[in-house]
Amino acid sequence: MTNVFTFGLNHHSAPVSVRERVSMSGDLVRPALDALRSAFGSSLEEATILSTCNRTELYLAAKPEITEHIPRWIADFNSLDSSLISPHLYQYTQDQAVRHAFRVASGLDSMVLGEAQILGQMKTAVRTASEAGALGTMLNQLFQKTFSVAKEVRTQTAIGAQSVSMAAAAVRLAERVFGDISDTRVLFVGAGEMIELCATHFAAHNPKSIMIANRTLERGEALAARFGGQTMRLADLPGVLHEYDIVVSCTASALPILGLGMIQKAIRQRRFNPVVMVDLAVPRDIEPEVAELNEVYLYTVDDLGRVVQMGNDARQAAVVQAEAIIDSRVQSFMHWMQNRSVVPVIQGLNTAAHSVAEAELEKARKLLAKGVSPEEALERLARALTQKYMHAPMQALNRSPAEEKGQLLEMLPKLFPFHASEHSQAADSVVSRDVAHHMEH
Repeated sequence: MTNVFTFGLNHHSAPVSVRERVSMSGDLVRPALDALRSAFGSSLEEATILSTCNRTELYLAAKPEITEHIPRWIADFNSLDSSLISPHLYQYTQDQAVRHAFRVASGLDSMVLGEAQILGQMKTAVRTASEAGALGTMLNQLFQKTFSVAKEVRTQTAIGAQSVSMAAAAVRLAERVFGDISDTRVLFVGAGEMIELCATHFAAHNPKSIMIANRTLERGEALAARFGGQTMRLADLPGVLHEYDIVVSCTASALPILGLGMIQKAIRQRRFNPVVMVDLAVPRDIEPEVAELNEVYLYTVDDLGRVVQMGNDARQAAVVQAEAIIDSRVQSFMHWMQNRSVVPVIQGLNTAAHSVAEAELEKARKLLAKGVSPEEALERLARALTQKYMHAPMQALNRSPAEEKGQLLEMLPKLFPFHASEHSQAADSVVSRDVAHHMEH
């Protein structure tokens, strides 16, 4: 039987130092999907991988026997000892996996309660899985329902109203150090969606200057133009880093791009004036040892998350509403899953019944061709069909142990309802005779 599973770790279960070890950038998700499917073969029918700054999750439609091996696969794929991630890994099955997907897409499981960015990230993950040929009926239906539920939650509740974003939290932390941001120079490293959000918030405070450092100048220039800023290449960072009071970094680099040595040199050039550094990347862009420098106020996504959490309490009423919507939609999806599992059985029963009917009809035609009267041919047909259809249930009753027999006796009237008043005495006679025959044997 195929079940739905979710395996993962997130900002609730693991610190950034662990999350960054299993994080998969966009270009790594496809190879991971291929490796996952290759490792488990036909036991894994469908898979989707969602990897963001705050979570790495595997959504699977698979046979239950593979679940005990998934944690080891996650560790091996990332070249890690499984003991590093196992304490932080969670697993959800069936309705709990469905509920988790709905909550994630609706922003209920996010560091920023109600944030909408995760929905787009989940859609990207689904698109990647589809392009890799890893998406089938089960997960496709799950995610389409997930997106529908997320829209419903955001439409019918105030879950996203007045949310304190990570970008806003970064501004607040910078203000704790500098007070008035209008007297600072701000450097953004990267030009992705998170940097765009942060630049929007910082620009609203009119800093002295804004600089965008990116691998490609074209994307950096497009972003800088919106905020009256300038652009530079990442390779030029070491020579100008000391000019900036606030550094916000979020790239897709697999390794830190702002090392301890580079920042120590910048601090000396700044004559030991303080600098705020916000690292929103997972894996991290700034070496963790930088936090030990007295002049550097380094904040990670986890630090910003604690600031954000303080604003979440005001939205708990919306959370209650959202959870109620999700509970209802989980039941609906599980009903679809259960019905889907019954369809092959019903199809099999129909095929078998039609096969028996055709075989007996052919016998009846041959009897008529031999000159047997229609009445006798019909009686033989009725008797033969009755015997064939009742053989399996009667045999199951005769051979079952007492406890199982009691359960079968309760189920048979539901599966084979029979009301004597609706049938002729002749048919009753045939059935009674055949029942007696089966009970004797």
